[in-house]
Amino acid sequence: MPAAPTAPVPVDGQRTPEPGSPQRRSAWGSLRPLVLRLHLYAGVLIAPFLLVAAVTGLLYAGSYQAEKLVYADELEVPVGDRELPVSEQVAAARKAHPDGTVSAVRPSPEDGATTRVLLSGVEGVHPDRTLAVFVNPYTAEVRGSLEQYGSSGALPLRTWVSGLHRDLHLGETGRLYSELAASWLWVIAGGGVVLWFARQRARRKVRGATGRRRTLSLHGTVGVWTAAGLFFLSATGLTWSAYAGESIADLREALGQTTPTVSTSLAAAGESGTPDSGEHAEHGGGGAGGADRAGGAERAGGAADVGLDTVLASARDRGLSGPVEVVPPADASAAPSAYVVKEIQRSGFDGPDSAAVDPTNGKVVDVLKFDDFPVLAKLTRWGIDAHSGTLFGLANQVVLAGIAVGLILLIVWGYRMWWQRGRGTSFGRPLPRGAWQHVPAYVLVPLMAAVAVLGYLVPLLGIPLVVFLAVDIVLGEIAYRRGKRSYGAVGSGTADRAR
Repeated sequence: MPAAPTAPVPVDGQRTPEPGSPQRRSAWGSLRPLVLRLHLYAGVLIAPFLLVAAVTGLLYAGSYQAEKLVYADELEVPVGDRELPVSEQVAAARKAHPDGTVSAVRPSPEDGATTRVLLSGVEGVHPDRTLAVFVNPYTAEVRGSLEQYGSSGALPLRTWVSGLHRDLHLGETGRLYSELAASWLWVIAGGGVVLWFARQRARRKVRGATGRRRTLSLHGTVGVWTAAGLFFLSATGLTWSAYAGESIADLREALGQTTPTVSTSLAAAGESGTPDSGEHAEHGGGGAGGADRAGGAERAGGAADVGLDTVLASARDRGLSGPVEVVPPADASAAPSAYVVKEIQRSGFDGPDSAAVDPTNGKVVDVLKFDDFPVLAKLTRWGIDAHSGTLFGLANQVVLAGIAVGLILLIVWGYRMWWQRGRGTSFGRPLPRGAWQHVPAYVLVPLMAAVAVLGYLVPLLGIPLVVFLAVDIVLGEIAYRRGKRSYGAVGSGTADRAR
């Protein structure tokens, strides 16, 4: 007696229902075609923006080391026997560059490194930047001057690359590209990871595969390995964005998690907690504007200013070690204020600490330890430093470069798969529409609510998604009226074969 026929098993391993029997799907079986469609088309449409962000990000990761080579004459000097007082170095810088005012001083951070005297209000220098005058700490020789930007002390080369990555040198309009990329990167990466693990492709070997299957295997393997980094870059990139960044700032303020700063008020010494407006200085603002009293000038009313050397020594005694920046008090005609000494280079998760020093007697009037920062302020600081490549130095920059290369490969393989979907004669065959109709209401309704909230908080995720859905619905209606498709024709097996 012949054996009873068995139902065919599709590629996802789920048995096809018998003809005429009601088709029952799991929640994931209903969601998978929707995730697949979103991952494919979001990847196709957003990938050009991601590619630009990845290439410019790769350039920025390498700009730190390139900067050291290009500006070696300004940054490095032969190691001498003894460093001169910082005030003498500032005096030498002012003699060579009398214009503007001293907005900050960065004493030599290590043996063989120059001191930077930062001048603001110098004619011909961009208002968001300062003129950095490089002084040999052993001889007070001025080695040169360059424009500096941001809290990390970016010089012209890195400043140019940073602007290219941030906004393509197109100003506020150009920032939309980077925010769009950051808004969608986590969605595309997350969808790819979910699809990959759901089909257990992580266990399949690339060796021996050919054609589209090999491309898919390479794309998925690299995607899984770089997913954590892509999520991180997306999340931290949004903190710098124009619209989503504002939502994040509002949320932190509502939760009392803003970044505090040391108090500079001599009338209320010891009170800290003012929100830090310079947290994103690398992508938004320039140097501070202080009075030109860094060398120890006379204060209003005849009181002497103790000067930089005493201020720096007082801050060192309170535990501020490593590279620091000294910001002079505000204009003497204003309310009395203190010097601010702050660490500018962190080692891993330590710092930055800061201290306020009374200019009349050199006493520390306030200290702000990084350990006392709110949790979200710490996470934001670490995220910014890691995203910009300063948290762990060279190792950090190498990891960022690796993630950027991985993203570039993912985009190239993604477009190749799209081409291969069309059998190499045209770009990919479209996936069937109507997948959302098979998603159970108890899954679809919360999902739509979550997407609505995210779309509101991250506008460059929400607006393109609405536009995409509107266009997709219109095209689907046109195809339906022409008799080229039926609504709700997507099943799990169909979606898998489309993949």
